Amino acid sequence: MSAEIICIGTELLLGDILNSNSQFLAQELAILGIPHYFQTVVGDNLARIHEVINIASQRSSILIFTGGLGPTPDDLTTEAIASFFQGTLEEKSEIIEDIEVKFAQRGRKMTNNNRKQALLPKGADILPNLTGTAPGMIWQPFLNNVNHPQQKLTILTFPGVPSEMKQMWRDTAVPFLQSQGWGKEIIVSEMMRFRGIGESALAEKVNHLFALTNPTVAPYASHGEVKLRVSTKAKNEAEARKIINPIVEEIKAIALEDYYGSDEDTLEGVVGKLLTARGETVSVAESCTGGGLGAMFTACGGSSAYFYGGIIAYSNQVKIRQLGVSEADIEQFGAVSETVAQQMAKGVKNRLQTDWGIGITGIAGPDGGTETKPVGLVYVAIAQPHFVTASPSSDTISYELKWGINRDRQTIRYLTCCFALDQLRRKLLSN
Repeated sequence: MSAEIICIGTELLLGDILNSNSQFLAQELAILGIPHYFQTVVGDNLARIHEVINIASQRSSILIFTGGLGPTPDDLTTEAIASFFQGTLEEKSEIIEDIEVKFAQRGRKMTNNNRKQALLPKGADILPNLTGTAPGMIWQPFLNNVNHPQQKLTILTFPGVPSEMKQMWRDTAVPFLQSQGWGKEIIVSEMMRFRGIGESALAEKVNHLFALTNPTVAPYASHGEVKLRVSTKAKNEAEARKIINPIVEEIKAIALEDYYGSDEDTLEGVVGKLLTARGETVSVAESCTGGGLGAMFTACGGSSAYFYGGIIAYSNQVKIRQLGVSEADIEQFGAVSETVAQQMAKGVKNRLQTDWGIGITGIAGPDGGTETKPVGLVYVAIAQPHFVTASPSSDTISYELKWGINRDRQTIRYLTCCFALDQLRRKLLSN
C-alpha cells in the first residue's frame, strides 16, 4: 500500500507557480512511514484528470489531491473525482454556513458561485479549512461501481494554497491516517551538508556506506554543495536515532571540516553561530557580488550582534575613498586583483572596526572579461583579527577563483558568496 500525490492546476504546468505542496506532502508522508512512489501534475481538464486518476488508483491506495477546489469553472477536482468513481455530488449545508460566516467576517456577501465549494460526493467526509473558503474531503469510494483492482482506496483533497493545505493536513489528515493504522513506523532522515568538496570526491570517501540497507546513505548534489541523506525506518524517533547516529558520526569523522551542518542548517547560520560563540564581528566589502554576501549574513535573525555592515564598492572611486585602496595598485594590477581584494578586506575591517573583514572583487559577466582576466575570475580576501597571526604582514589571506566562462552571472555571484562564507567558517574553526 502506498500514497500518490496529484497536483491539479494548469498554472503549475506553465511554471507560473512553484509546486511546494508536493515537497511538503512528500516529507510528511515519510514522517508517517507511508510509502510514496509517484507524483503527478495535471492541468485543469476533466478528461486528463480522469486519466490520471485511472492510473494512480490502480497502483496507489491513498490519493492525495491539491488544487482545483475553488469556485470558478476551471476548478474541477471534486467533480472529476466524483464522476470517475460514479459518485453523486450533494451540497453540504454546513459548508455553506461556514463560507457565509467567513465572508461576513470580511465584510462581504457570499457570491452564488461559492456554492460549488459545498458539493462533495455522497458519503465523503468534510476536511475542514479553518482559514479559506475551500474545504477538502476524505472519501473512501465504493469501488464495486468501477473496474478497480484495489480493495480499499482513500482519497484526500486539499486547496492549492500552501498555508491552508498544511494546516488541514496537520489538523485533520494526519490524525485520520494514523487512525487507519498508518504511522506505526516512521521514516527518519538526517540530511548532512558539505562545502568545499565535490560529489564524486565525497562519494569515494564514503563509498563503503552506500551498500548499507539500514540505515541507507544516498548522495545528492545541489547548488554549490553536496548532501548525504542518512535514513531509516523505526517505531519512533529515539529508536531511529540509535540507528542513524553512528553512521552520521562516522561520516563527520571522514569529512572533517567539509561537513558544515545538517537538515535546516545554512552556511550563513553556522557562521553566525561560530562568530557569536567567539564574541567576534565581521564586515564585508563587495564589488562583483553587489551586496549578496551582506544579504546572506542578514538573512539570519540576530545577525546584528556579529555582522556590522558592508560597503558595496562597485566603482574604483568608492574602493579608493571609502576603503583606502591604493589608486596606484588599481592602475598597476587592476581592480580585479589579489592586492585590491586584500586592501578591500582590510579597509572595511578598519573602517567598521570589526574583528574580521571580507573583500570580494571579480568579473561576474557576461561582459567585461579579457584573455588574461576572463569572466568568472574572482578574488576573495579575508582580513583576520590581530591575535590570529604573528605579524601584520600575514593578517590577510586571499583566494583566486576561476568559475569558468560558461557559468551565468548570478551563479558566479552566489558561488562566490558561499565560498567566502565557507572560508570564514573554516578559519573560525581552526583558530
